[in-house]
Amino acid sequence: MPGVGKSTVGRHLARRIGAEFTDTDARIEQRIGCSIRAFFEQHGEARFREIETEVLREVLTSENGVIATGGGVVLSQENRHLLRSRTVCVYLRATPEDLFKRLRHDSKRPLLQVEDPLSRLRDLYATRDPLYREASHYALDSARGSFANLLGRVLMQLEVSGVISQ
Repeated sequence: MPGVGKSTVGRHLARRIGAEFTDTDARIEQRIGCSIRAFFEQHGEARFREIETEVLREVLTSENGVIATGGGVVLSQENRHLLRSRTVCVYLRATPEDLFKRLRHDSKRPLLQVEDPLSRLRDLYATRDPLYREASHYALDSARGSFANLLGRVLMQLEVSGVISQ
């Protein structure tokens, strides 16, 4: 979901395990030459999702490390398949209410620039939660405890599953 902490956790996780970090949204903005919000306004969500899939494919083919994706990446069946089959995917889960507390003043996220952002988050969650679960190997509640605790739980899950060794 937007604002759950994918980029922040990913960046710290990569640093902690000595891996490269890639944020697909940042890579997309490099490619399109503007912000995602501006691109959405000019070209629409459908075109953005096409580029998102292209970038995900490229990143999974050419890089090895920690990847943070945009929250809507799971809307594509192809993307869900890529995440499930080519990565160890961790779903950082938070309720719409928790996310609203974090994002209520955020003007950068195009999908939340609506009259009732909490209602929009609830709708997004209802649609996306099952898709995140389909794409991911692990789901961790990101709203409970400190950031350090969350990072520790991600590391522990990856260690227990044999993905990394500490």
